[in-house]
Amino acid sequence: MATSRRPRKPVDEWLALTEVLEELGITRATWYRWRNRGYGPATHRLPNGHLRVRRSALDEFNNGLEAA
Repeated sequence: MATSRRPRKPVDEWLALTEVLEELGITRATWYRWRNRGYGPATHRLPNGHLRVRRSALDEFNNGLEAA
């Protein structure tokens, strides 16, 4: 007897800043220039000071770039 399973929604992972920079193809200096101007995906600062970006926020930001 076959049972149908619903596909699981992928986990919205947190990406390290280095992964985000690599995916966007920008330097760290460009990233911080964008941040100072209020541009770029939403970030979350960890207690140790490192930045993380949700995969969904990065995808949404990339989609916005493609539409422009």
